[in-house]
Amino acid sequence: MSYENIVVTRDEGVGTIRLNRPKVLNALSRSLYREVDTAIGELEADDEIKVLVFTGTGDRAFSAGADIHEQVRDAENPPPPDPRRPEQAWHVASCTKPTVAALNGLCYGGGAVMASSFDIRVGCERTSFRFLAASYGRVNSTWSLPMQVGWPMAKELLFTARVVEAEEAHRIGLLNHLVSTDELMPKAMEIARQIVGNDSRMVQGIKELLMDDVGASWRGMYDNEANARMGKLSPTSVEEGFKEFLDRKGRR
Repeated sequence: MSYENIVVTRDEGVGTIRLNRPKVLNALSRSLYREVDTAIGELEADDEIKVLVFTGTGDRAFSAGADIHEQVRDAENPPPPDPRRPEQAWHVASCTKPTVAALNGLCYGGGAVMASSFDIRVGCERTSFRFLAASYGRVNSTWSLPMQVGWPMAKELLFTARVVEAEEAHRIGLLNHLVSTDELMPKAMEIARQIVGNDSRMVQGIKELLMDDVGASWRGMYDNEANARMGKLSPTSVEEGFKEFLDRKGRR
């Protein structure tokens, strides 16, 4: 499928989605979000793709957030209701395959919401965050941000809507890795390749278990994993799972 607001590529098990509206700092228009939603669905359905990498075009922003000019026009002339739109942010977070983000610049507003929904985030010196909703009379990220940085810090960032620069983001866990700008995509792809090299059934099953465990008791988490091992995540055979080891060490 061809897209107007994103660029989608496939390379050796990695599907990359690049937000591509650099003139407006990759602002999240309705059409861009629909395209991201569609692209995720296509990559989820492609058995050759094991992991998704997200980034943005340009050297200033991953995404500056919602397209405010579009929102003003929508307020004056409301478009037809889009029943899928509330679920599009959830689709980013609940993608069945692991997601890695190379955050090439600021992540503000809706861009911060999207960024906090990825599994793994790599940033550079240009990366910064602002969870802006409270400053303009809205609410978001209450379901995503605490999962990344914990309640106390999530409250601070949501209540104050202040800027979080790259070094602080790394320190509080909002970034998994902080690298130089020229290492941003190479680091994201390195992580993606490591994931591709693993058993995709187990990687996707682990992600599903982690999501299902949110809010469960500790014992419930244990039982969920045990039940999965007896069902859809039944162990790979020793011969297959440890083939490299056995080929190297031989059998005794």
